[in-house]
Amino acid sequence: MTVLAHGIGSQHDLPISPFYAFAGAFAALFVSFLALGLLWSASRFRGTRSGLALPAAFQRAADAPAVRTALRALGLTAALFVLLHLLLGPDDPARNPAPGAVYVLLWVGLVPASLLLGPVWRLLNPLRTLHRLATRALRRRTPYHPLPARLGQWPAAAGLFAFTWLELVSPDPASTTTLLIALASYAVVQLLLAARFGERWFDDGDAFEAYSTLLARLSPLGRRDDGRLVLRNPFHGLDATPERPGLVATVCVLLGSTAYDGFSDNPAWIDTLQTSPLGRTPTATLGLLASVALVATLFCLCAAATRLVSGPHPRPLTAFAHSLVPIALGYLIAHYFSLLVVEGPRTVSMALGTDNASAPDPPLGPGGLAALQVIAVVVGHVLGVVAAHDRSVRLFPPARAVAGQLPLLALMVTYTLGGLSLLLN
Repeated sequence: MTVLAHGIGSQHDLPISPFYAFAGAFAALFVSFLALGLLWSASRFRGTRSGLALPAAFQRAADAPAVRTALRALGLTAALFVLLHLLLGPDDPARNPAPGAVYVLLWVGLVPASLLLGPVWRLLNPLRTLHRLATRALRRRTPYHPLPARLGQWPAAAGLFAFTWLELVSPDPASTTTLLIALASYAVVQLLLAARFGERWFDDGDAFEAYSTLLARLSPLGRRDDGRLVLRNPFHGLDATPERPGLVATVCVLLGSTAYDGFSDNPAWIDTLQTSPLGRTPTATLGLLASVALVATLFCLCAAATRLVSGPHPRPLTAFAHSLVPIALGYLIAHYFSLLVVEGPRTVSMALGTDNASAPDPPLGPGGLAALQVIAVVVGHVLGVVAAHDRSVRLFPPARAVAGQLPLLALMVTYTLGGLSLLLN
């Protein structure tokens, strides 16, 4: 399960100079910041009001009931396939495709799928489909309870943390018994809450829907306010990210858990786990919590400093939370690219019944992989700087907009330093 749980392999031996990586990253951030301050004085992103409308025939096909029904059936079939393999398959990830389906095809595969196609898990989600089927079968007519507004995305943040704990901390994450208990428990909780609050519960309550929707903010495929399917600048979709309670927590879980994944194979940390009087699992749990808390604390301090410099704002945390999404995406690509392209095909081969399916050769050598990882981290932070700058010039007076971004720049530099250190140390 080491291969499934950690997508980057031996990142500490990547053949790239740390000096040039850090120098290039800092240069990119500072040049971007200066250029934006000089050339970008008014907000340019228009959220869901922008986009080039796609042909009506394409939208009719995408929204056709038959297409949506087929996608729901596909998601439900895949879930039943995983369930059967967990119940009847061997307790060996080398011969059972279920762990790879969960940790690779679902968790990592949702990244490119959501970037290319939008929030696809909303249509594929088997729990949403089961809820619909149960509602129709029971012919429920009683109204659902309203969702508390303050709840926001906090359930999704908790669900994402639970999943990353299962993947990175639990003693035997690839065990069929472990996965079966975890997935069954999650499904029961989600369906019970959907029975109380209705189908809209899945929008923010289901961890994987929230995860897919958040990444889809950077998709060139989106919808305008009028419901029209459009091609758009991904920054417009990112700008439309709702400022919901729990948004910061959701993004910080993604960033912190990915950082912990990169740190967890450090020899010093492995020695700490092996010698800790608390035991491996409690110590690893504290490490994961500390990683997420550190990311969140730095962002909260940055938001407080921005408010101090630029002036009061009613939502200092959520106003700039969307700028963390491209950073999280960069970390996900850097850490899990090799896992998807190597273990993904092997999982599909096993699912198709190929005996002793072997992983294909990596498409990139060590040097190419190192370059991709550094570029992904740096570009993610530069995109975050752009998103934060546009929001800043919209919210604050011109005289304070640029100065107010200095704490954000310091945050981006800190995150970049940490991310590259995990890759190259």
